[in-house]
Amino acid sequence: MEYFVVSLLNGTIYGLLLFMVSAGLTLIFGMMGVLNFSHASFYMVGAYLAFTLARPLGFWPAILIAPLPVGLLGIAVERFILRRVHRHGHAHELLVTFGLSLVIAEIVKLFYGNYPVDFHVPTSLNFAAFHIFGSDYPAYRVFMGLISLVMFGLVFLLLTRTRAGIIVRSAIYKPRMAEALGHNVPLVFMGVFGVGTMLAGLAGAVAGAFYTTSPSMALDFGVIVFVVVVVGGLGSLEGAMIASLLIGLVSSFAVGIDKSVADLCALFGAREWAEHVGGLMTLNISSLAGTFPFVLMLLVLMLRPSGLMGEKG
Repeated sequence: MEYFVVSLLNGTIYGLLLFMVSAGLTLIFGMMGVLNFSHASFYMVGAYLAFTLARPLGFWPAILIAPLPVGLLGIAVERFILRRVHRHGHAHELLVTFGLSLVIAEIVKLFYGNYPVDFHVPTSLNFAAFHIFGSDYPAYRVFMGLISLVMFGLVFLLLTRTRAGIIVRSAIYKPRMAEALGHNVPLVFMGVFGVGTMLAGLAGAVAGAFYTTSPSMALDFGVIVFVVVVVGGLGSLEGAMIASLLIGLVSSFAVGIDKSVADLCALFGAREWAEHVGGLMTLNISSLAGTFPFVLMLLVLMLRPSGLMGEKG
């Protein structure tokens, strides 16, 4: 029971963190069709900016201010880099953003070194939210989950209940019609890209204080956020939320299982055969936890190529 409850809590919070990072990519990748491989780098920049600003300003002003320069950086990237290669197709976008991620990583190392920085949870949130099975559950984990839920609600309402959201969706699906109505479609795309990177910066500013803030943090999330977007369905915030929670829960439960496939085969009297086969059959499931999100993506794409909540083409 303890394993189930703790894994459920940790998996849910981890899933909500994945949504925080992938929400911006859902807007950019799903709505603009831009393969932004550098999205996780903006997440990293947000964490380092919050760390830098927290010293003179304090933690709370830092996490509020840090996403703004990240959003401006995203606007500059879209205007002066991506717009020039967008017409050449996805391959060029992927190569340019991959190169951009390497440049950002090297700049971070140049200023902060190739090691983690001391960005930690503020004293005001460094306490136990509640006690469970004799252990303290950090309040900051709950705080991250709440921020993710608020982000989901605000972005969803912005896209579905406001005039700005209607303009964005019309510029995406009917760009010529939007231009005929007097809307500047390139400006709309630039704004969407800026908001997407700003959301990534906010995620980094919030999560960087709890998880390790280091030059490798972009690499840690760089691939998994694409898995979230693909599994959820391109352009679907609801799908991104569901996919994030699924991946978070699957990863959390898998990490705590110290059994192998051979142990499972023992229930059917096939342990000797499994041990004879060896390889993956004898590895603990916990050691394979990192592969399960990709297995989930494979299964979803086999059964529903458009993703869980994506529109069928």
